[in-house]
Amino acid sequence: MAAAEASFYTEGLILLAGAVVAAPLFKKIGLGTVLGYLAAGIVIGPLLRVITDGEEILHFAELGVVLLLFIIGLELKPSRLWQMRRDIFGLGLIQVVVSALVIFAAAVALGGQQWAAATVIGFGLALSSTAFGIQLLEERGELNTRYGQQSFSILLLQDLAIVPILALVPLVAPTTAERGGSIVNDIAITIAAIAALLVAGRYLLNPLFQLIAGTGAKEAMIAAALFVVLASGTLMQVAGLSMAMGAFIAGVMLAESSYRHELEADIEPFRGILLGLFFMAVGLSLDLAVIADNILVIALAVPLLMFIKAGVIYTACRLFGSDHNNSIKIAGLLPQGGEFGFVIFSAAAAAGVFTPATASLLVAIVTISMALTPLAAVVANRLMRKTDDEQMDEDFAGAGSDVLMIGFSRFGQIASQILLAGGSDVTIIDHSADRIRSASKFGFRIYYGDGTRKDVLVAAGIKRAKIVAVCTQKLEITDKIVDLIQAEFPTARIFARAYDRTHTLSLRARGVDYETRETFESGMLFGRRTLEALGTTEDQALEISHDIRRRDEERLAMQAVEGLLAGREKLLTRPVTPEPLIKPKRESERLDKPLKPDISLSDPG
Repeated sequence: MAAAEASFYTEGLILLAGAVVAAPLFKKIGLGTVLGYLAAGIVIGPLLRVITDGEEILHFAELGVVLLLFIIGLELKPSRLWQMRRDIFGLGLIQVVVSALVIFAAAVALGGQQWAAATVIGFGLALSSTAFGIQLLEERGELNTRYGQQSFSILLLQDLAIVPILALVPLVAPTTAERGGSIVNDIAITIAAIAALLVAGRYLLNPLFQLIAGTGAKEAMIAAALFVVLASGTLMQVAGLSMAMGAFIAGVMLAESSYRHELEADIEPFRGILLGLFFMAVGLSLDLAVIADNILVIALAVPLLMFIKAGVIYTACRLFGSDHNNSIKIAGLLPQGGEFGFVIFSAAAAAGVFTPATASLLVAIVTISMALTPLAAVVANRLMRKTDDEQMDEDFAGAGSDVLMIGFSRFGQIASQILLAGGSDVTIIDHSADRIRSASKFGFRIYYGDGTRKDVLVAAGIKRAKIVAVCTQKLEITDKIVDLIQAEFPTARIFARAYDRTHTLSLRARGVDYETRETFESGMLFGRRTLEALGTTEDQALEISHDIRRRDEERLAMQAVEGLLAGREKLLTRPVTPEPLIKPKRESERLDKPLKPDISLSDPG
């Protein structure tokens, strides 16, 4: 027992060491972390033979795929799908189906595969790498361009297609016919399981997370998120479907939940570690002898695959109205096989659709095609025609909101009304379950999340937001969020709510794009209306207001340089007459009563 435990910890240590070395290295040289994990697995397993039980590790690490499907489901709000429906369900569907058919024909005609194996091969290789595609678009800053939108739509449809493709594997497997029981019973069990999951998602999940969030027990929230994912996956597995399908359905059911961003942030670390372990396990399980025996087949299959997919993508994009350059860019971005091909081919080999040797060969083809993606991008650039640089499309609503608002107390509620009235898309997160519950009664969509956490901000779409509005009540929380954003997202534009004058100076010193004291504007308006009630004309009161605003700004500028006590001469400490500000209409016109502005030396607001 002790030896087994030592072996378990030793293998874990070796895998972690391989991930720590390989993932950053491959990321640095531009090949991506996925290939880094694969390379680490190949070195640790087939080459050095340090770990030999790759299949057992692969089985456990498939939980990473389950968690990824859950996160994909969380992203698929019906409103988002509707906005991008033409590119997703038109362009994306054509790319997957046509690519699968052409690859199917090639697998039968050139590879001699049976129809069942060729079907899985066709659909598995039709998928591109979401990790590669999104990473390259974000690195280039082109996610919001027209071609970036279309590329994202294709990848989104491919993510949707993963679930039915996984469901297709047992249907074409030779073991399907040998299963005991009636087909009618199996279908009835499957429908009942899906219906039970949908009902649970509709009526139980939100109250569950609302109850746990109200207790403030962070670890319980994480445990509940993992429980929902694994329980839904297990339910589908019992019904004869994949765990990934169950997790996907659970994610979709929570896509409109106020706790979506918090759930995504909680799940993401587990998803990242387990998915990395999955890719390493794929490398561990790779049969190098099979690759060596089929080196000629791989040398022919990889360029053929990339040529087929690039041709299909280019043609489909042209049919959907894209110009030559955008079509070439998308074709050069997505010709490779995808990481989910590993999942599909592993499942197919386990189900007996084809042999493990064939699965290893297909995984090798996908891996090499991913490594050649940078070369494909270079070729695509050479095929582009010279035109003016494409302008950024600022209306990519499907990928995120214009404004990410953190905090939805009184200040944020008023500010959000202006933004919504102006047609801006606003994502609002708040860490108070009671506030979210109260706001929902008025129809607001507020997401539960802690704005001081980087992973929550990323899940809420900070990388796509044009402005981050920090509207939190406590100045220490505001400062913590501002410091985090400036450290982790230096290009983000920050508009911040200041608590008082001292906090305003602190925020200006930090270099925020805009700040305003929470009581300044209301105090200015209150004083002006009071002055008008005392007999001052509206124009005079407005001019006085402008003068006070100018004095305040000049005093702030002095205080920023000389300290809080600077600029005291800008304060009004006794009544003044309005003559220096407004020329009287008649010599005899005077105010009946002296002005008594309520301004204290402490001036907290």
